[in-house]
Amino acid sequence: MAEYQLCCFAQSGHSYKAALMLNLIAADWAPIFVDFFNGATRSQAYRSDVNEMGEAPVLLHQGKKLSQSGLILTYLAERSGRFGGDNDDERDEVLRWILFDNHRFTSYVATSVFQRAIRNAGDPAVHAFLQGRIKSAFGIVEKRLASLPFITGGKPSIADISMCGYLYYPPEHLGFDIVADYPAIAAWLERIKALPNWEHPHKLMPGHPSAAAA
Repeated sequence: MAEYQLCCFAQSGHSYKAALMLNLIAADWAPIFVDFFNGATRSQAYRSDVNEMGEAPVLLHQGKKLSQSGLILTYLAERSGRFGGDNDDERDEVLRWILFDNHRFTSYVATSVFQRAIRNAGDPAVHAFLQGRIKSAFGIVEKRLASLPFITGGKPSIADISMCGYLYYPPEHLGFDIVADYPAIAAWLERIKALPNWEHPHKLMPGHPSAAAA
């Protein structure tokens, strides 16, 4: 059995954050498919035995069950000694951007993707609101990455891994084209993509329809 197991599914950018980190640190890990679209996370068994919050990802390691991608990333950074910052100041800066991501960056992108690409539903006014919030947050990140190779400075960190969670999904899911609209963010995504062991979310995690059809 692999040292780490990750409860995840291919359409989850939050799960991708954890899966990508596991791959980047060359961990011995294996995915456990969460059948989200058939109600797995809403089941009593999942909430009793896996995660009371009814969410993925969940990292299983040495008897621990860790949920919330920010915690999982921090745990893996501490265990591996990679991507977490080399001193207190760097670690504080990493945490600052992870909190920004969870509150203002991924949060709105994930909600928009779920409504637009997964549910194919939602009030147009809600879509417009979400896109406005996304535009505001992306403007902050675009400006920062215009002068820095990675979000906290000259090297990648778990802040980058957290923030890129949904950004390798197609433009029609996002509702905008990163390459056309945010060139600094697009270049940053290519730098992350160039890291050893990077994989696309649909390849790294189970459950994408195209994989089942292949």
